[in-house]
Amino acid sequence: MGIINLTADSYFPGSRFMEADGKVETSRAMEKIGEMFSEGAAIVDIGACSTRPGAALVSEEEEWRRLSPLLGVLRKDFPDKTFSIDTFRAGIVERCHGCIGDFIVNDISAGEDDPAMLETAGRLGLAYIAMHKRGLPSDMQERCDYGDVTSEMLGYFRDFGIRAANAGIRDWILDPGFGFAKTVEQNWQLLRELGRFHEADRPVLVGISRKSMIYRYHGITPEEALPQTQVLHLAALQNGADILRVHDVAEAARTVSSYRML
Repeated sequence: MGIINLTADSYFPGSRFMEADGKVETSRAMEKIGEMFSEGAAIVDIGACSTRPGAALVSEEEEWRRLSPLLGVLRKDFPDKTFSIDTFRAGIVERCHGCIGDFIVNDISAGEDDPAMLETAGRLGLAYIAMHKRGLPSDMQERCDYGDVTSEMLGYFRDFGIRAANAGIRDWILDPGFGFAKTVEQNWQLLRELGRFHEADRPVLVGISRKSMIYRYHGITPEEALPQTQVLHLAALQNGADILRVHDVAEAARTVSSYRML
């Protein structure tokens, strides 16, 4: 899964496709999307509201203002490709579905931040990515108090499965939410114990590309973290990851190919 951010403040500059004045760089984003598919992406994930730790959330109207120019041309050039939309708002899901038809909802809140989200995804028959976090981006790193982080999250996803079924969602993917309301040490524990999440009998998505569990641990920047990211991508695959959410599609695709040769 390749990452396209229609934002000016996502933590890795290489994923941003918005100018300083707020104008979305539609042509450059479309070019990058084509490049990602040619490099081996199965899914391209598009987001227009930064949710990195400490980020201030934009309004729904601003999120749609950023998304709509790209979505307006997306299906013309990529009619048969799979996209996910990174949003926690049911209203954005409705608008996106009206514009591009079916896609995967990628919700960092697993339906907690918008009471209408699960019902909307279920009614529209959309696949859904449920990510674990606590609180909002502005305060989630103050909410890292777990007994055993993996066990507590397994309980969380068992409960989510009931909520999803009640809302009519049949096709959902589990995302542990690396970096969201977790310390660096907790992120490493989750990666080591990733195989336990298959108890939920759902595909597992791992999003660790260039994240703080890598760059803070090594004392480097996100821009310098590509080699270490691939090491952890290999570890994630060995521990049971089904989908890698990545900034660098070509490198990740080579890591997947190498893993399959082991």
